[in-house]
Amino acid sequence: MSVTIAMSVNGRPVEATVDARTLLVEFLRNDLALTGTHVGCDTGQCGACTVLLDGKAVKSCTILAAQAAGAKVTTIEGLARDGTLHPMQAAFRDCHGLQCGFCTPGMVMSALDLVARHPAPDERTVREGLDGNLCRCTGYHNIVKAVQQGAAAMRQGG
Repeated sequence: MSVTIAMSVNGRPVEATVDARTLLVEFLRNDLALTGTHVGCDTGQCGACTVLLDGKAVKSCTILAAQAAGAKVTTIEGLARDGTLHPMQAAFRDCHGLQCGFCTPGMVMSALDLVARHPAPDERTVREGLDGNLCRCTGYHNIVKAVQQGAAAMRQGG
């Protein structure tokens, strides 16, 4: 069975007809070619597929595209403006909060949700807030620093 869905993705209206069983991550990657949202585990465990759905971090491998109908979806591709990285993206780069980069889009999106709720997070808050986002490379120390630096830059209007 097919369904027609309409939503905003990275500030642009999108309408498509998809199989009713299409996951949001599949729709973003396969139909919209937004491949920054990664599929890591297909079970909601790793967080590589995290996007913002109406401003809240969600694992897009656990949501049907049809469930996002009418929503505002933001992916990693929707953060940079006019060739300038979002402050959180810049902080991940500057603090070496990434290595292979596979988990980074999901980490950044989760960090944005975290900072929206806790504008000046301490280390414990960051570590707890990123629980559910797995990184196999960094050991998280620089990720925590990146989130705190990104939060500070966002508070300063950066």
